Amino acid sequence: MSEQQAPRGRAPSIRDVARLAGVSHQTVSRVLNHHPSIRPETKQRVLDVMAELQYKPNRAARALVTSRSRTIGVLSASSTQYGPASSIAAIEAAARVAGYWVSTANIDSSDAGSIADGLAHLAAQGIEGLVVIAPQVRVFETIAELSIDVPYVTMQSTGQEVGRTLSVDQIAGARMATRHLIELGHRNIYHLAGPQDWIEAEARMRGFLEEMSAQDVPTTAPILGDWTANFGYHAGRELLTVRDFTAIFASNDQMALGLMHAVRDAGLDIPGDVSIIGFDDVPEAAHFWPPLTTVRQDFAELGRRCVALLLGDRDPSAPEYVATIAPELIIRGSTGAPSF
Repeated sequence: MSEQQAPRGRAPSIRDVARLAGVSHQTVSRVLNHHPSIRPETKQRVLDVMAELQYKPNRAARALVTSRSRTIGVLSASSTQYGPASSIAAIEAAARVAGYWVSTANIDSSDAGSIADGLAHLAAQGIEGLVVIAPQVRVFETIAELSIDVPYVTMQSTGQEVGRTLSVDQIAGARMATRHLIELGHRNIYHLAGPQDWIEAEARMRGFLEEMSAQDVPTTAPILGDWTANFGYHAGRELLTVRDFTAIFASNDQMALGLMHAVRDAGLDIPGDVSIIGFDDVPEAAHFWPPLTTVRQDFAELGRRCVALLLGDRDPSAPEYVATIAPELIIRGSTGAPSF
């Protein structure tokens, strides 16, 4: 074995680095943790040996010694849906910039045991903070009953003031979409809502109803959907048998896509015969035909602010903090003035 090698058959350890650099293992640990007391020449020698050995610190072991895992936990339900999935991606991007890892636990939001197990799994990894992305109210009800010993932030929980909360203003976004249709001249507007156990779906429906009332426009009962394009398609086909409307506000872009399919199948024009507006601004929305008018949520900003709040305040007993991010109306080709 040459001087700059670890023993064969195992990965190099912190003691191998210390021996070959001619320092104590405590000194190597201080270098890893950027301790200011280390002389520059000593630090460089240790770093050089680490590079030669291709030494990679064991994050779990470092967490036990330093209580700093540099890991943020994410507890998420329905993570395959666009909103939760985009939120996780935004948190990962923001955490990476801050030099942190992200560990995600996907839970069954209907099972209190699954929620508790998810929290226990993340706690065992020594997380320094927690983000809860839970579309359903019952998740927050369960979390309120549990003891969480690290700072945590909830995302996308409009109306659920649980500790620190960051969200896009769903009610404002829905009012914005509804107002856009009314300002175009529409008076017969349907709302295709999402599942009402979702906080966002309920908030968007509330925003629709509030804006219709504020503008003194007669309201038809919202149709409760399930977020899917398939539901949007079949709901659209049923609505078109009556055709007592000129515009539809869909609670997400996928249901809007299904509606557009149904309208085209009926031989009608968008927006000439029916205007359709969605919510989310999924990447494909600009490529629907016609391009979909929708409400954009800035998930990147949500992720940045969430991570900044979490890392800037490590006190789990800090007071509540509730903030919302304004959505943006994106006007494209699927909305226009009514033709009759």
